[in-house]
Amino acid sequence: MKIFIFDIDTWQEIYGSIRKNKLRTGITILGVMWGIFLLIVLLGSARGVENSFNKLFGDFATNTVFMWGQNTSKPFQGFQEGRRMQLKMSDAKAIERELEGIEYIVPRFNSNSLVINKMKSVNIGVFGDFPSLDEIQKKNLEYGRFINENDIEYKKKVCVIEDETYKQLFDIGERAVGQYIKINNVNFKVIGHYKNGMRVGGPSGGLHIPFSTFQQVYNKGDNIGWLAITGKQDTDIEQLELDVKLLLKNLHGVHPEDERAFGSANMGSEFKKITGFLTGMQFLTWFVGIATLIAGVFAIGNILLITVKERTQEIGIRRALGAKPSEIRKQIVLESVFLTTLAGSLGIILGGFVLMVVDHFISNAETPFLVNPTVNIPVILIAYGALVVLGTLIGLIPAQVAVKMRPIEALSDE
Repeated sequence: MKIFIFDIDTWQEIYGSIRKNKLRTGITILGVMWGIFLLIVLLGSARGVENSFNKLFGDFATNTVFMWGQNTSKPFQGFQEGRRMQLKMSDAKAIERELEGIEYIVPRFNSNSLVINKMKSVNIGVFGDFPSLDEIQKKNLEYGRFINENDIEYKKKVCVIEDETYKQLFDIGERAVGQYIKINNVNFKVIGHYKNGMRVGGPSGGLHIPFSTFQQVYNKGDNIGWLAITGKQDTDIEQLELDVKLLLKNLHGVHPEDERAFGSANMGSEFKKITGFLTGMQFLTWFVGIATLIAGVFAIGNILLITVKERTQEIGIRRALGAKPSEIRKQIVLESVFLTTLAGSLGIILGGFVLMVVDHFISNAETPFLVNPTVNIPVILIAYGALVVLGTLIGLIPAQVAVKMRPIEALSDE
């Protein structure tokens, strides 16, 4: 006995039904195909945006808060408002000593400076940094190394440059590490060269020298520009921000309610917003994609209901010749599943192709907003399986209508 699904007569009937209604069937398949195509493209795009954010923040400690001095807005303890707050190295030591939950605290300074290499020059931001900066803002070094404790201790005149700075000061293919450049007419040896990454705070550019050397060359004494403070894994970074501000107000004699004396930027809070946005985008993507998919599947149910109505006499003849209700039901359900799986396969292939094209063109951009927009295979299999299940369920409706027809009534239908 032949298995129903492998019976050639079954597929001939399905082919004949589709052939009689080419336009209607084609439009219906297009509806389902569009649904799963939209789901694949939206999911891939959402993943691409997520990858873009991960690339942007991937080498950055997101539980970090930046703190800097501003002007006071309230008089306090004999001081007038408008007093300029200047952070000191002693502030960093006090914060590290008094507050818990701190992983790293990195004093930083920066200044726009003229940097010269032979006949090339550029005015860029020069940063005075400690080795621990590499723990907060990981540098993707192509050559050489980052600043170390030895450089800090001996106030060495060494520097680490980013890729954009390298392009402005050196010829393509020229090795920068080991060469000397002039920063404000002082010779510095290049010890490292890294790819551009995310930068928070300070002017544009990317050239790092030891913090102690910066203090000496720029005559900054005990002053610091701003603080980068990273909390431990379980630390509430928003509470840590408030605690640091309160401590700084006590150290500098600032009114407790003065909100302008010290500025801050909390990367932890911003990262939470981004994470929430990505979660919402994923939910919206699934909602829109599945809704479109279901609409397409319902269209298949409608076309099969019309097909059953048009084939009323044919069904009546088959029933009169002894066809079982289960055979009629299987025939229509199989046609529904075939149409949905065909449309689903075309939609997945087209969606994957579009994502490949998008990735090819956008990935070459300097700052792509989509990075590797892909969809995981398990997600595709789940969507495909759901499509088959929906196709089966929707096919049961016209199938049940067909088997309820009485042979005599079907034969007399005009």
